[in-house]
Amino acid sequence: MISIGAPAPDAPAKRDRLGLLREPDFRGLFLSTTVAQFGYQITTLALPLAAVIALDAGEFQVGLLSSMTMAAFLLIGLPAGAWVDRMRRRRVLIVSDVVRAAVLMTVPIAWWADVLTIWQLYAVAFVIGVFTVFFDVSYQSYLPHLVGRDRLVEGNAKLEVVRSTAQLGGPVLAGQLIGWLTAPVALAFDAVAMGASALFLVRIRRREAKPRVAHDARIATEIKEGLSFVFRNRILASIVAATSWWNLWMGAYMAMVIVFLPRDMGMTPGEIGLLFAVFGIGGLVGAFATGPVTARLGEGRAIWISTLVTSPGLLLLPAAEPGWRIWIAAAGMGLVGVGSVVYNVNQVSFRQRLTPDRLLGRMNATVRFLAWGLSAVGALIGGVLGEFAGARETLWIGAIGVCLAFLPVFFSPLRNLRELPKPEPEPEPVRAA
Repeated sequence: MISIGAPAPDAPAKRDRLGLLREPDFRGLFLSTTVAQFGYQITTLALPLAAVIALDAGEFQVGLLSSMTMAAFLLIGLPAGAWVDRMRRRRVLIVSDVVRAAVLMTVPIAWWADVLTIWQLYAVAFVIGVFTVFFDVSYQSYLPHLVGRDRLVEGNAKLEVVRSTAQLGGPVLAGQLIGWLTAPVALAFDAVAMGASALFLVRIRRREAKPRVAHDARIATEIKEGLSFVFRNRILASIVAATSWWNLWMGAYMAMVIVFLPRDMGMTPGEIGLLFAVFGIGGLVGAFATGPVTARLGEGRAIWISTLVTSPGLLLLPAAEPGWRIWIAAAGMGLVGVGSVVYNVNQVSFRQRLTPDRLLGRMNATVRFLAWGLSAVGALIGGVLGEFAGARETLWIGAIGVCLAFLPVFFSPLRNLRELPKPEPEPEPVRAA
């Protein structure tokens, strides 16, 4: 309701701060993201720590477990995009949350029954990975429908604040829960969070139109169309290359972090949670800094400069020794958190704005197939290197690899681009020959 008369002096500022949060449907997505992200932080720590502490898993087993959560992006990442483009995306999000909640609950149940094995953790990680593929592809494709393309940067930035806040508080909560309840039992809290996320999504009232798909279109033809769209655009292809390279070596790095910290550094689950929270602090700073940084550097330059400047922070952890110096390394993780959020907000918004709605699912699936699929490969590489060379040496290799991730974007037209190009025209659905 609009009041007649002079507005309060701070009214415009309040509207600017809240923005999309005034809209009930976006608020539903925002709340769903909030609880799901806090739950995800629990699983990020609890699942591998259940293997390391509860089951005494080795470096290769931990690397394999980490790769299982991402392997689905390699196996079904591309067809998932075509399938999502044939379905209403909100339904996919809800089903994905419900299934992941049910699967996660099997871990504490098995632990209480004293039948938990590493093979069950592999299976849980893989099933969660499968439905995370569908969730992530649908999620990034659903946002443009919900907020409109002209408000994507605002929408993505607000959701990044949620993710960064969860990365700040979630690991601390996770570390305490693991310390009090054990890692397997802590996963029950993520299951509850996934269920709550689904309930918030159910309450979104805006309905999607039935996807426009040619009746005789084949999945293989649609996958090919998505791949062609991504790789024929030099700027988009350079972003995919940089993101994939970053994820490859970050996958190797993170797989060994969860081994290195408790075994080499002697850290407790609570202390590990605090270290991960520092990464979240950096992410929160990055979420608020994205707008000013992008305005100063331009959209194109913000993408590669954010990675170049902050990635060296990863080198501090393998250089650390037990004691207070580990917290200097934690500050390096915080620096990486700043850069990763600035990078992600800009590159995700760019991809969403450039891509026609009909191809959003396939574009996002193609990017996820390469970026997250290579993260699975990286985790497996990290496990093998850790088994033979050691966790610390693997961290050095992974950190150096991540530091080189800016190069594909640097040697592309994005290097000096201040504003992103206009979206491509909406193509007609591809029909099978």
